[in-house]
Formats: sequence, C-alpha cells, structure tokens
Amino acid sequence: MKGLLTLDQLSDLVTSGEIDTVVMAMPDMQGRLVGKRMAAPYFLDTAVHETHACNYLLTVDTDMEPVPGYKAASWAQGYGDFALKPDLATLRRIPWLPGTALVICDTVDHHGEDVPHAPRSILKKQLKRVAAMKMKAFTASELEFYLFDETYESAHEKYYRGLKTPNWYIEDYHVFATSKEEGIMRAIRNGLEGAGIPVENSKGEWGPGQEEINIRYAEALEMADRHTILKNGIKEIAWLHGKAITFMAKWNYELAGSSCHIHMSLWDEKAKSALFFDDKAQPHGMSELCQQFLAGQLRHAREMTYFLAPQVNSYKRFVNGSFAPTNIVWSNDNRTAGFRMCGTGKSLRIECRVGGADLNPYLAYAALLAAGLEGVENKLKLEPEFTGDAYGTAGIPSLPKSLHAALTELEKSDTLRAALGEDVVEHYLHTGRWEQHEYERRVTDWELMRGFERG
Repeated sequence: MKGLLTLDQLSDLVTSGEIDTVVMAMPDMQGRLVGKRMAAPYFLDTAVHETHACNYLLTVDTDMEPVPGYKAASWAQGYGDFALKPDLATLRRIPWLPGTALVICDTVDHHGEDVPHAPRSILKKQLKRVAAMKMKAFTASELEFYLFDETYESAHEKYYRGLKTPNWYIEDYHVFATSKEEGIMRAIRNGLEGAGIPVENSKGEWGPGQEEINIRYAEALEMADRHTILKNGIKEIAWLHGKAITFMAKWNYELAGSSCHIHMSLWDEKAKSALFFDDKAQPHGMSELCQQFLAGQLRHAREMTYFLAPQVNSYKRFVNGSFAPTNIVWSNDNRTAGFRMCGTGKSLRIECRVGGADLNPYLAYAALLAAGLEGVENKLKLEPEFTGDAYGTAGIPSLPKSLHAALTELEKSDTLRAALGEDVVEHYLHTGRWEQHEYERRVTDWELMRGFERG
C-alpha cells in the first residue's frame, strides 16, 4: 500500500537522505500519539528493537499533568520506564512532514509483555478472543471535526470563543460550501493517502465549518492505528496551513456535535466471508451471530458508554433531534437509533452511533467487542427492531446523561471487568473520576481550553 514501508525500504530511504527522522509513538489514554523523534540511523541500528519512555504517560490527564492515585504508576513508585516496541507493520512515510517516517509502538514491560492498561494492549486482548473463535473483526471510524479560519494560537488568545469558521450556515453535503474548505481538505485527503491511510471521501457536515472524513475499513487493530494517525495528521496539516481543528464532541453547545460512528462486522478467520449476513435469515438478512453480537452490545451499552464518551464535554452532544443518539435501541437504516444496521449482503454491519470524535478508538473498539462477544458466548436473543423516531418515543432505555452516570455504570459492570480485567477497569474509572473532579473544581472555560487542541 502506498506510504507503508518495509524496514529495507526505510533503510534505502535513509541511505539516500530522503528520510532522516523516525517518530516512535504509542497511543495514550486519550487516544493521542506520544513518543520520540529518532534520528533515522539510530532507529535502524538500535531503536528498531525498542526505546524507553516514562510510565507516567498512562497516568496523565488531557493537560499532560500526572494524576495521583493510580496503582500502575505514581510518585511513590518513582515513575519508572516501560518500553515502546515498534510494530513494523505500521511503519510509514509522513508526507506532510519533511524527511519523516512514523511507527506505532506497543507498550511493553521490561519482560516484553504488553502493559495491560495500555490502549493498544486492551484492544489486542479482545482480538485474541475473536481469533480463538476463528474470526476476524473489521471496523471503520467515521470521524467529524470542526475547521476554523484561525490558528491554534489565535484560538487560544480568544479563549476559544467567537472563532471564525469558513462558513456560517449548515453545509451538510453542500459542495459549494465545502469548496471554500477544499484547500486544506484536499491536503488532508492526499496527505493521509500518502501515509498509507486509504481515504474514501470527505464531506460537509451539519455545523458551519464541520467536516466528516471516511477512510477504508480494516481489521480492528489496523483501523484503530489509522484512526489515531488520522487525527494527529489532520491537526498537523491544519497547523501547517495556518488553520485550527477540534475533535471536541461539543465545542459549541449551539452547534452540532462531532461524532465518531463505529462500523463493525465479524468475518471468518481467513477474511473471505462475512459472518453477519445470511440471505435466509430475518430480519434484514442478519445472521444468528449478528443478532447475538448486537444483543450483547445493546445489553451492555450503558456499561461501555464511558469508552465511547470519555469526557465531561462528551455528554453535551447527546441532544434529541441532533443526529446524536440519546437511546439504546437498534433499527435498520434509522439515524435516530443508537445502533443502526447498515448495508446488505457481505457489507451488512452494525453502526454504533454513540461515540463522539473525542473517543479513544482502541478502548471503544475493545468495549464494543467485549460486549458483542458476551452476547455470542451466551447466545443472547435480540430484542425486536425499533421503528420510527426514537427521539420522540417514551419508555425506551436511554444512554447515561453525564460522565458521572457513565462511570457508575462501568463500575458495576461484571462483563467488562471480566473481559478487560479488574485492574484495567479500575485504571480507567480513576481516569474518568479525575476528569469529573477537575471539571467540578475549575471554571467552565477550562473545559474548552484543555479539550480544543489537546483532546
């Protein structure tokens, strides 16, 4: 695939002088890339095996401040190191940064074992469950974000208020409106393609200056890596063009929120046949496996909401009539439902519409898989399809209405504790509680100032 590199290809590019820097990065708890820039010859000689980083990176908040109270790492334990071990399948050129390649790293301990609370480790654990059932999980993220005719510096100086967007009206699917944004959006699409991330399309969204970008589906770990590189890349490309981007779920309460709809399906282990479709099955050709998987996600939707909506701000997006769900029902091709069946034949898939653009894809995919697999293992029966306007229907189950409520649901989830691990769930409960604590003790402007660029 264009943009991806083998180690031999990287070596040739380093010898020719085309590549001089290799970014070694791991996903942090917020889904951001953190790591080091390596001199390329040193990477090839030594760091290709591993480099070290401070283990506080999985105990910091959005502002990169160390949070007290974690079992995994603390001042009392001296904040030691863990290792970043490159996954060479992710090695690629970064065309918008001169002379630069990037590799995603697994976070491992000094014995070479995955650090259990690292986001990539959490997803890999669930994918081992999928593999044990002789299946593969395929996913796709649909990410939305806001584009501003501001620099990050000017947005900061304005305290993130009164920011100028390229348009001042709804631009959903609007070609002329998005032509005003095409200079940077073309650079984003082409840049991502050059980095080995196959782009399908971009389009205007509901809010002024709001864009959606869609990339080709992939196996879940590869897709989570693509998602993370995509977000980092869009921010970098925006900065290089003198623009600012935010992936906040709700940067302005008066405007549409930014979502991350997650599409998911299971295939046989050789990835040659889709297991969610059965042309003899009802409803909608949904196989028994598909129905059980969706039943698990519905049953545990409230428990896993934190992994789809991880910030205080995330819950401001859940507004009736806003195309963001407020309920836990499933329906076929119905955008008022929290879970929507899409496609036909081998493209049949479950779209979870709960997640915001601020989610961490590794954690979100892992939670969705854990819930779905529980449904399969216990042969759960799918509830009847919902039809009509879910926003206007009373008496149907709703999503948690706040971060505090979502954390309460996660805390009592035996399913996620068993699937992800007790210590992992406690680690992220502590993360969410600290977020809630900091929000309650600071002025509300802090929420925008920390989430706009760094989230």
